[in-house]
Amino acid sequence: MIRLIDFLAAFFGLLFLLPVLLVVTVIGLFDTGSPIFVQERVGRNKEPFKLIKFRTMSLETKSVASHHACQASITKLGAFLRKTKIDELPQLINVLKGEMSLVGPRPNLFNQEELISVRQELGVYDVLPGITGLAQVQNIDMSTPELLAQTDKQMIDSFTIENYFKYIMMTVTGSGSGDAVK
Repeated sequence: MIRLIDFLAAFFGLLFLLPVLLVVTVIGLFDTGSPIFVQERVGRNKEPFKLIKFRTMSLETKSVASHHACQASITKLGAFLRKTKIDELPQLINVLKGEMSLVGPRPNLFNQEELISVRQELGVYDVLPGITGLAQVQNIDMSTPELLAQTDKQMIDSFTIENYFKYIMMTVTGSGSGDAVK
């Protein structure tokens, strides 16, 4: 049931948001010259997949978790995209492909060993990663791996269709600020 909702929401979301996606892509060409950001992330069952986002940091920024990145690496357009969460919209492609869900634990990088260890222990990788979830709406980011993994586990254990829509609505209406950047 959730997969069907994910698929339909991603399909129609991409369809209706196509003008926004095109405008951001064109503006992004002028901002960094490379508006789309693709990065390998840890997916369900710890399988790698290519996460797609709008680029919010300069091209020279190292591939690290956001909380390890320097604030100065965020472009002016990137700051706006992060604040409005527009940078996340291309992930609807990942949802359409079945690599992600709208709701689930945020996919981490393979170099986040502490988080991987705790998530593995708690069974967090048994589900699809998501664009948003309980941790995101509670402003818990990857800088606190133990708390993040426990919150992910809590979300998984208490997952209902009602919570699925609740986390989406909370995200759309501004709850959560995303991963912190120092």
